[in-house]
Order: sequence, then C-alpha cells, then structure tokens
Amino acid sequence: MSLPKDMEPLFAALEAVQHLLLRFAERGVIIGGVAVSLLGEPRYTQDLDAMILSSVKDIVHLIDAASEEGIEPRRPDTLEFGRKNRVLLMRHASSNTNVDISLGILPFEVETVERSIVRHVLSLPVRLPTPEDLIIMKAIAQRPKDLEDIRSIARKNLGLDRVRIETWVKSFAEILELPDLWGEVRKILDEAK
Repeated sequence: MSLPKDMEPLFAALEAVQHLLLRFAERGVIIGGVAVSLLGEPRYTQDLDAMILSSVKDIVHLIDAASEEGIEPRRPDTLEFGRKNRVLLMRHASSNTNVDISLGILPFEVETVERSIVRHVLSLPVRLPTPEDLIIMKAIAQRPKDLEDIRSIARKNLGLDRVRIETWVKSFAEILELPDLWGEVRKILDEAK
C-alpha cells in the first residue's frame, strides 16, 4: 500500500521525528493532529507535533540530533525561544513540514510517555499517547478544534478510563483557573457513549 501523493511530505516528517524519538530512547510521543488521526477519526493537518521529555539544559543536544534527522530550526532564535517557552519551532527540511517539539517535564507528561502506545503507519511504528492522555492534552488546550478532537477520540475509543481523564482535567483546570473545563469534557465523553 502506498500513501496518497499529498500525504508523502507529512509521512516523511513523521518518519524523521519518530527516528528522533528513538535517539532519545523513545522518551517522547507524537501528539497533535497526527495523533488524533491515528487514535480518533482522520483529520487534515499540515504540521507535526511531538513532546519529548527533556530539560532546557539539553536543548542544544536535541537541536543537533534533530538536524541530523533533517529537522532544522525555523527561526533564528530557536534556542532562546525554546529555553523560554519549552518548545522548539522546527521544520523538516526535505518536506518543508513544520515540526513543533514540546519539552516535557511535568508529572503528567512523564506518565504520558511511560503509558505510551505504538501504532503503525504503513511499516513505521509511531509512539503515541494513550487516547485518555491525548484527550487530557486537548482539554488543556481547549480551542474549538481541540474540543472536536476530543469528540473524535471518544467516538473511536469507547472504553476510556474516565477516572484518569477526570482526575487530570480537574487538576489542570484548577491550575489554569478554568472551573468549567471538566464539565465540558464530561459532556463530550457522555455524548460519545
């Protein structure tokens, strides 16, 4: 089976990022629209997002390793921006696909990597968060697209661990001062039953 022509650039970027994760002992996961498409219903995305457990002290090493995989900084201040915001704004050079790499450190992010699963895209094994953990990430972002992504994941994964989702969403909601967040997520999960 081969990819549709318009999917080849994204697949090339996915392959490069997955190789990067292997360099870091799979201490990371693919997130964002690609993960939603693999764990929920397929949806259009032009970029690739990943989260790697890493300290800001290791940013230079991460940028160097990414460059060896054909993933280059897309802004001149990538190093400074990464240290300040804990995200590297990169681009897979050969496919011209934007790649955002978040630096994970929170207990939830550590658990997400420890609980991660592998799905295959053609012959490429792709490390992903569990459906529950991707829902939690999407709940935190809380944009309309993220709420639709939660709906998509919930429809495709009916046996979700709702206790885990509720615990983490309520925890983040308190920190972010979003008291209605769990209610919104619970409603979406209830509708998917």
